[in-house]
Amino acid sequence: MRILLVEDEPDLGVAIEKTLTRDKYVVDWVQNGDEAWDYLDNQWTSYTIAILDWMLPGLSGIELCRRLRARNNSLPVLILTARDRVEDRVTGLDAGADDYLVKPFSMAELRARVRALQRRSPQLQTPQLRVGQLVLDYGTRTVYLDAPRQPSPQRIALTTKEFQLLEYFMQRPGQVITSEQLMHQLWEIRSEPTSNVVAAQVRLLRRKLALNQNENLIETVYGVGYRLNSPDASQ
Repeated sequence: MRILLVEDEPDLGVAIEKTLTRDKYVVDWVQNGDEAWDYLDNQWTSYTIAILDWMLPGLSGIELCRRLRARNNSLPVLILTARDRVEDRVTGLDAGADDYLVKPFSMAELRARVRALQRRSPQLQTPQLRVGQLVLDYGTRTVYLDAPRQPSPQRIALTTKEFQLLEYFMQRPGQVITSEQLMHQLWEIRSEPTSNVVAAQVRLLRRKLALNQNENLIETVYGVGYRLNSPDASQ
């Protein structure tokens, strides 16, 4: 899942980015409202949540939120601000924000609010993804194998990027996904990955899955991309 973070305070931005990355989100962090709108207006990238500071260089967080709602964009929005008056909260919510967090705040509270917004996201309809015996749990941010003859689920240890890749595949079982799609959606915009980087990450993910009896789950469609094979996917 991908989050757009718009925060012009460097120390706070770094702290939030690190916290959300540890929770296995892809995070694009920008410090200017005009640049943030370019990201939101980018047809190649879709976000699960936007976290917007109120006061920003260029467009404010409130103006960004109003622009989204004027386009009937239902992206969940969390506003960050030092403004704690009731009138300010009403302004933020009336602009279309889904939640409002007053600075200073704890990272634990931020994470809880992000999880709550994630549950409202139109991209997320279930607390778990399941493909065959493979389960991805959003609540614990873990992946495990739920085989019928095992006494308990077998957890599969994945890196952040491997988790993000597997999530993307499990959201689209049976679909052919190109390297370009993966680059645009799973790597930060400024990172500029190559197709070789994507292929290397897919190989690493395959090895982890093969160790857990899922050798042929991710298929290479030569000249096109990759496909997650599933007993439930239509052929």
